[in-house]
Amino acid sequence: MAKLYFYYASMNAGKSTTLLQADFNYRERGMRTLLFTAGVHDRGGKGVIDSRLGISATAIAFGGSTDLRQIAQDAHLEAPLACVLVDEAQFLSAAQVRQLAALCDEDDIPVLAYGLRTDFQGKLFAGSAELLALADSLVEIKSVCECGRKATMNLRVDAFGKAVRQGEQKQIGGNERYVALCRRHFMQRTGG
Repeated sequence: MAKLYFYYASMNAGKSTTLLQADFNYRERGMRTLLFTAGVHDRGGKGVIDSRLGISATAIAFGGSTDLRQIAQDAHLEAPLACVLVDEAQFLSAAQVRQLAALCDEDDIPVLAYGLRTDFQGKLFAGSAELLALADSLVEIKSVCECGRKATMNLRVDAFGKAVRQGEQKQIGGNERYVALCRRHFMQRTGG
């Protein structure tokens, strides 16, 4: 039986790198994969999964109304899929996570989803909350805080490195906008 996996971490932990390595492993063995990434994520270009290490792959960009299961079913009819990989999974809707669960349960296609657990205010993303509830396997990818402890939180910072406490949940950025911190340092810097 296929499973739904949720690989989660703070910023800069290597989620996209790990996804691209998994994709490579499948393809190297002659297996076909299907890659999705959030349409709002455009660091390497729309429909591109890119790693800070410099590797990338083309993916299908999804939005809030994209039917991921239907796209995967159609691709599977063309040639069997060994697995579906989803980057920026925090941007999935709850309905899309249920589509991915059905893809595992009813179509027997494994799904590996990679994303952030929480936003810059320490709140769950909708996609992450649903994945935490429904995934068969939860895997934390480790990152390191400036103090050496495990980083679990994502601090949004302004141009001066000061904590940003208010704003839209979805704001794409890299090291210039976000800092991965342990809970203790996140709470200290946000006044939580």
